[in-house]
Amino acid sequence: MKKIFRSVNLKQIFQTNNPIIGVVHLLPLPTSPRWGGNLKAVIARAEQEATALAAGGADGIIVENFFDAPFAKERVDPAVVSAMTVIVERLKGMVTIPIGINVLRNDARSGMAIASCLDIAFIRVNVLTGIMATDQGFIEGQAYELLRYRRELDSQVAILADVLVKHARPLGTPNLTTAVQDTIERGLADAVILSGWATGSPPNREDLELAAAAAGNTPVFIGSGATWENIPQLIQAADGVIVASSLKRQGKITETIDPLRVSQFVEAARQSIKQKQEQKNDSSANKVMRKAL
Repeated sequence: MKKIFRSVNLKQIFQTNNPIIGVVHLLPLPTSPRWGGNLKAVIARAEQEATALAAGGADGIIVENFFDAPFAKERVDPAVVSAMTVIVERLKGMVTIPIGINVLRNDARSGMAIASCLDIAFIRVNVLTGIMATDQGFIEGQAYELLRYRRELDSQVAILADVLVKHARPLGTPNLTTAVQDTIERGLADAVILSGWATGSPPNREDLELAAAAAGNTPVFIGSGATWENIPQLIQAADGVIVASSLKRQGKITETIDPLRVSQFVEAARQSIKQKQEQKNDSSANKVMRKAL
């Protein structure tokens, strides 16, 4: 079935059809179990990481309350929403690349509210449709509520939705193709994200190819596990990539982002994207020649 609703215009948001999006993992926020009591320190680290991503050539940023684990299953505390709003507003004043937000574990409504009020481009939603068994318990997609809330806010914020999200197992055994199609056609996602089973674990290329075929004209993002070594293969079957762990110093998730590692990753990804486009152009030219003959 062809999607009759909008899908995200990557070039309009990111100035490229194949965006490389880095992730800013926020230190623990107020009310989280590991909250350190110093919001200025959280802001300072977020500013350093956003600056490193922009300087390294990333096309966009996603801000996540990553170190708030264990996460709330659905609604986060208002203090978390307030802190993330303050931080994202600060980052908007520091970098010119697009910013998105992911309120973990699955508070898409708060993400939509923050994004709409700050006029940022997109949100990531871990479970938009279906039911996933997670370490927070069963999480149910809230596409019905989220899409109507976006309309109430008169918002243009794009929804990038995970399909069979990492750190979770689906209730039942859905076919990947069906899961992608349901997320787009029934959940009205603007783009879909495919990850491995856990943070730092990449999806395999075969699954990306299946997802891309099922998604049609809707963009497909690599959602985890991308490195400068594997991105040449993975990007051949995807439209863009969201990357975090491999950009950190020494590749450790707890460390800060290293601008040199960002540059290395961006160079490898863009070279692979260029080769992909050249191969596509050559294939199109060959088809034209065969028709002419």
